[in-house]
Amino acid sequence: MENTSFNHCNLPPWVIASRHFNDNPQPLEIQGVRQANRFLFEKLDTIPDASERALIFNDYMSVKFQLHQWQNHTVAAGKSLKNSYLRFLRGWMMDSNSVEGAVLKGWVESRMGLPPTFHKLRIPGIHGEEYMVFAMDRTKGSARTNAINSQLDLLYEYCQYELEKRHQESWLTLYRGTFDASEHDILEKFDKRRQLVRLNNLSSFTSVEERAWEFGFTVWEVRVPLSKVFFYNDLLPNSIMKGEGEYMVIGGEYQVRVVPCTL
Repeated sequence: MENTSFNHCNLPPWVIASRHFNDNPQPLEIQGVRQANRFLFEKLDTIPDASERALIFNDYMSVKFQLHQWQNHTVAAGKSLKNSYLRFLRGWMMDSNSVEGAVLKGWVESRMGLPPTFHKLRIPGIHGEEYMVFAMDRTKGSARTNAINSQLDLLYEYCQYELEKRHQESWLTLYRGTFDASEHDILEKFDKRRQLVRLNNLSSFTSVEERAWEFGFTVWEVRVPLSKVFFYNDLLPNSIMKGEGEYMVIGGEYQVRVVPCTL
């Protein structure tokens, strides 16, 4: 799998992207993030209630990145501060091929070393014109805000912290609906229902099978490692994705099972 030459993670890109990682998942850490914010995680360890921890996280993000002070800055600086990580999560929810979606895919590429395989159109490689469409959107989006990659670093680490507290297993069973399964590379077919596909470097899933049918004629059931969950619907209070059971999942090679339609 073609990938960038480096990442900011504790494992190399080819390991993170592989089917073997999904079968034998390991914790993924963005280098230096937990250490640099150790006081936050030490504080969270003292709070038993998840909703209270989420409020502490929101307050910490607001202070660390001065998100609460946008009204006191110039117009340009104020817009940059106001367009926080929440703006990009909302943009993804509306359209994963938006400028905001490009920034989130760009974070995965930068931190995990996995380039996108789709943004508005198929991206066969990082040297083609298709990749430049993605790169231009990513640049436009990144210019709108303050230290967005650092914000997303901390969001991912907090997500992993909460998942570790809430789940004993190393995987979640999630579902993805698609209207065009050909957008994904089929790497191997095991039988009529099971196949190995290469997912985009960031994709939306749901924990509710019935919900997945609203997003496509083909529904895949996938066992997703917890360490590949970037964000999920009830991580934050008053989540913008509330009610959809949505999970944002880091890509690579996944074994999927095609769910038969019972309608």
